[in-house]
Amino acid sequence: MGRGIESVFIPVVDMNKIKFPGEMEKMMGACMEWGCFRLINHGIPAPLMREMKAVSRSFLDLPMDVKERNFNPIGRRGYTAPHQVTPVFEALACHDMAAPGALQDFFDQLAASPRQREVMSEYSEAIHDVSNMVARKLAQGLGLKENDIFSEWPCLLKMNKYNYTREYIGSTGVYLHTDPGFITVLQDDELVGGLEVVHRETGQYVYVDPLPDSLIINLGDLAAIWSNGRLWNARHRVQCYEGKVRISIVLFMFGAKEGEVSAPEEFVDSEHPRLYKPINADEYWSLRIANRSSTGAVDLLRLDN
Repeated sequence: MGRGIESVFIPVVDMNKIKFPGEMEKMMGACMEWGCFRLINHGIPAPLMREMKAVSRSFLDLPMDVKERNFNPIGRRGYTAPHQVTPVFEALACHDMAAPGALQDFFDQLAASPRQREVMSEYSEAIHDVSNMVARKLAQGLGLKENDIFSEWPCLLKMNKYNYTREYIGSTGVYLHTDPGFITVLQDDELVGGLEVVHRETGQYVYVDPLPDSLIINLGDLAAIWSNGRLWNARHRVQCYEGKVRISIVLFMFGAKEGEVSAPEEFVDSEHPRLYKPINADEYWSLRIANRSSTGAVDLLRLDN
């Protein structure tokens, strides 16, 4: 089955040029129109990206009883096994991956080798740095002074495996959804595509071609709330177009550990009244689950409801 939808490159932003007005305008335009963009020259070496993909595949190829050791005390963010809704999808996760001991706990759960620990530790630090840089630039692009508040926001590192077969071609790997957090940094599979995003204005699905050595930045629900509606929370899904295993690696940045996510006062005035009630990141996650909303619960927080 063919894609049957438009194949385009979403906006590509050069990290080395974000300091220039034109590149900053491109990034902010992409965040408002698409809710996502590709990032190049992001600072993570291509060999490290390939090694991390290999390490992720080796973890996800472990026996089921070993993968099931991956858990977190708060639940729901450890190993995701295939189930009826997404029978070809599984994932491993390290919650609050920058917190002391988080990676070590993950390694111990899966009995990781010294080399696996080395690669994942180096990659985790690098992708965490990228997430903080992007968050700071988003704030700057919206008129805030650059600051370091995002460095304390917890991040979830997740490794995804799509066990595609020829029989599954034409089906959905992960259904249409928005991400619940602030921003998502995605290393998608450079060989096996499948990511589709919804254009904000047209509502049409657009296939996102792989671009080796790049990252995809997606904006989540909390970005829409924090920006007072200026930023678009990207709607996306993953389809199966080839009977090959697909691997992706994702960092989700959530809101602050304590306190609530709300629009800064700089985003609120007589022409732009406050749109959303403040909410804690964990409370928002629970709200999505309670309402069984894969495309977010942002509208439930609107003050004009």
